[in-house]
Amino acid sequence: MKKEFVQFRCSIYEKKLLRVKAHKCGLSISEYCRRAAFEDRIIERFTPEQIEIYKTLNRYEVNFKRIGNMYRKRNPKLADEVVILANEIRTHLLSFKK
Repeated sequence: MKKEFVQFRCSIYEKKLLRVKAHKCGLSISEYCRRAAFEDRIIERFTPEQIEIYKTLNRYEVNFKRIGNMYRKRNPKLADEVVILANEIRTHLLSFKK
């Protein structure tokens, strides 16, 4: 149970920035500051637009892999390029999870 109270001074701009960053992570300002002070993991939540982009990239990755598999028998070089592109998209998708 948290009983102690800690206060610190900051500018109006810093307070607004703390509020915005905490809100993006779904945290209170107090919890955001505690996690930052103790170097805990702070994860921003995705905006609806970012979620749509993620879903689109995910569909592209799957489709490029399918195209690569289709062309593998006919033109191996084209298939390799498509697979490389799909892997690059996958790398970007995995970066969303960090």
